[in-house]
Amino acid sequence: LLFSVKLQWIPAGGFPGWREDQGGGLWPGLQALILPALALAVVQAAILARITRSAMLEVLREDFMRTARAKGLSPRQALWGHGLRNAMIPVMTVMGLQFANLLAGTIVIENVFYLPGLGRLIFQSIANRDLIVVRNCVMLLAAMVVIVNFVVDVLYAFIDPRIKVHDL
Repeated sequence: LLFSVKLQWIPAGGFPGWREDQGGGLWPGLQALILPALALAVVQAAILARITRSAMLEVLREDFMRTARAKGLSPRQALWGHGLRNAMIPVMTVMGLQFANLLAGTIVIENVFYLPGLGRLIFQSIANRDLIVVRNCVMLLAAMVVIVNFVVDVLYAFIDPRIKVHDL
């Protein structure tokens, strides 16, 4: 309401497209995506910030952090070089799980903001009883969630030196 109706900085809904000859363009297209992106990201970012904070507080109490400081590293070097890398394991897990929530949220957000996309396609296909399109879209979304969780599992080997790739 504030940014769209009162201040008229960004559009409240709809998507003008990326092509300038059809009334759109890069800047109008990006403006139309600001509110939907914020609606999807704010809740997930708050959850991720809480998980990151608690993971960092837990890692800072570990013995290896005290050892890194005793070896002469500055607090900043110990935090970024040793602490953050070890705290990223639970954060990456939550990020992988949040991807499914983002996909589910896009279905609602695309309908609320009247944006073209996979979410609107699914919604319109359900309304038209086009079960083949619904089935294929759901399978695509499920495959995307599985692939993202697989990538998260592989990234564990790069983040945590205790985990080797052949252990996965």
